[in-house]
Amino acid sequence: MNTTPLSYKDAGVDIDAGDALVERIKPLARRTMREGVLAGIGGFGALFEVPKRYREPVLVSGTDGVGTKLKLAFEWDMHDGVGIDLVAMSVNDVLVQGAEPLFFLDYFACGKLDVDTAARVVAGIARGCEESGCALIGGETAEMPGMYPPGEYDLAGFCVGVVEKSRILTGADVRAGDVVLGLASNGVHSNGFSLVRKCLERAGANLPATLDGRPLREAVMAPTRLYVKPVLAALQQHPIKALAHITGGGLLENIPRVLPEGLAAHLVKGSWPQSELFGWLQRTAGIDDHEMNRTFNNGIGMVVVVAADHADATAATLRAQGETVYPIGTIAPRGDGAAVIVR
Repeated sequence: MNTTPLSYKDAGVDIDAGDALVERIKPLARRTMREGVLAGIGGFGALFEVPKRYREPVLVSGTDGVGTKLKLAFEWDMHDGVGIDLVAMSVNDVLVQGAEPLFFLDYFACGKLDVDTAARVVAGIARGCEESGCALIGGETAEMPGMYPPGEYDLAGFCVGVVEKSRILTGADVRAGDVVLGLASNGVHSNGFSLVRKCLERAGANLPATLDGRPLREAVMAPTRLYVKPVLAALQQHPIKALAHITGGGLLENIPRVLPEGLAAHLVKGSWPQSELFGWLQRTAGIDDHEMNRTFNNGIGMVVVVAADHADATAATLRAQGETVYPIGTIAPRGDGAAVIVR
């Protein structure tokens, strides 16, 4: 029997590398600090006090990952934006309840920790939190030899937000005649990448050099847009009735989640432009408009439902906050049709 001592490092876990990553993360996390943080990274648990300006605070939580977009991050060595994706997928979901994101935690799992790669990912997470006014308050780095192939990792994110009980958005007061506003996406965001990868594989060497004025890889990997600050500003000024984050399932599956029974969204085809990226994906995949609108965001990353007489003012506020806004349809009685109709 071999009696040579074995260390944790011999088993594939490098504690020193983990400590080095924590030291790299600390200044990134400090930039995200905000009111309410009592204790952040370094403890067994992070502490946060709900801001006292809320009279009847309701906590809203969300969790998500980045999905198979990570496979392209590994292949193309493009790790800087996926942290933003991770944050955006959760904070945008919390936002649709009308909530202000308060804090975020991340989970980074790998087979062997590469400190430089992990630091690039966490820098993106910190940037996403900073741009959303959300504190990166804690997280976990798990080095698990044999669980992941060399050079690969997985991500999960967790966000908690708060909304005044009287201002929770449920969509219950959406009515026929309301206007549907669409906020432009940055591209594919973080959904539909299993099909994106199939399209890249099908195209082979015949890939376009650029799409929408960017190198192909930059266009494909553009991080998910963070809608938090512009939409919170609009919520403060206008009686928005419902919001829908357009993620997996696209426009056709996500808008119905915020509509009362008996109502449908009638969207006008061509009321927002199709980017070169989505046009290329549609042609390469050989799919129809219906499949595009239930697989991808197809150019609209967030939907805002508002009464017709508030639509112009709401759109103006969102544009002033830097959003590209399109009136894309109206709410109508559903009848026997689908919950979202595009024509």
